[in-house]
Amino acid sequence: MKIKKGDKVKVLSGKDKKKSGKVIQILSERNKISVEGINLRFKNMRPKKQGEKGQRIQFPAPLSVEKVALICPKCGKAVKIAYKVLDNKKKVRSCKKCLEII
Repeated sequence: MKIKKGDKVKVLSGKDKKKSGKVIQILSERNKISVEGINLRFKNMRPKKQGEKGQRIQFPAPLSVEKVALICPKCGKAVKIAYKVLDNKKKVRSCKKCLEII
């Protein structure tokens, strides 16, 4: 998977189109990610003890990796990711627009 935890991404399709946020969770086996403030859902929690009130918790639901694009920290645009192999044989991600290492 080309997107990692902590990356800033932009949503390309769906109800949150054109919004951006930080990746908080990656589910690589299902090819999905959770983005901060995007695709928010509500979960109704029952009270655990008698006399306690129930809660309504809002959380970001996972969305498909194909629906997002990485935002380059150098040029600030939504870009595709290329891989480069450096002289010390280390594989790094790079921006296809500005050719900078991410």
